[in-house]
Amino acid sequence: MSDEKKDVGTPAPDGVHPTGPGLGGTANKGFPDTSGLVGGNRPVEYTNVRPEGEGEVPPERAPVVRDERRGMFGAREGQDTSGYGGLKRTIAFPGAAQRPYGGWYDEVVDRLADATGGDLLERVVVHADELTLHVHRDDLPVVMRALRDRPDLRFEMCMSVSGVHFPHDVGAELHVAYHLLSITHGGRRLRVEVTAPDADPHVPSVVATYPAADWHERETWDMFGVVFDGHPALTRILMPDDWAGHPQRKDYPLGGIPVEYKGGTVPPPDERRSYS
Repeated sequence: MSDEKKDVGTPAPDGVHPTGPGLGGTANKGFPDTSGLVGGNRPVEYTNVRPEGEGEVPPERAPVVRDERRGMFGAREGQDTSGYGGLKRTIAFPGAAQRPYGGWYDEVVDRLADATGGDLLERVVVHADELTLHVHRDDLPVVMRALRDRPDLRFEMCMSVSGVHFPHDVGAELHVAYHLLSITHGGRRLRVEVTAPDADPHVPSVVATYPAADWHERETWDMFGVVFDGHPALTRILMPDDWAGHPQRKDYPLGGIPVEYKGGTVPPPDERRSYS
């Protein structure tokens, strides 16, 4: 072996993590430098660093934080029975997109504004190749009818209506999402989303425009307590008529009854001992 020292140039960083804000943990020693990798080959740590020269994200485009989930399942009432009580995860959703949205999204937004006589959209979100139009609940009937009837829009099918409950989204705890499909325009899909507060859980029904939403709205009422004004028969569809409460709300108790098995009794989930 030669005793001559090789010219190695600038020494490689000690570890794979880049430096910069938003990074956690420590670098693994002895791994090759990954600063030259691009695209999907880059370590996830690089995605936590804001590129140099890039300014702050405007408030309207910043991620919307709606909750913080603790533990494995996010239960707040009763004891933690998962053994993961120390886990904390922020529940954040993408902020408003910036034009151009890309593809046919700009075309749909512009045509909808023309059909409704103005911009009735509170926010346009483009994420994971999906278009979501956030609308005030009072404007929902007008927007939905325009999306169905305008020839250059023609979202003629409402595929589903679903509810979500965010207890910490003050003033907008209840969310309702409508998933629309346009057969006329080659299978285009979009989502329309509205919100309502717990104190006034009313949203206009779209059954008059999309009759197929009938049972979907009944299920959303049954599970989340959203009252769809104008629905022809807003009754429970899954739970018994005399059932108290709405089971898929986050504030609904875990409940359950003790189960006897071979002489032993398993208590309800919210009465089991804590493992933390």
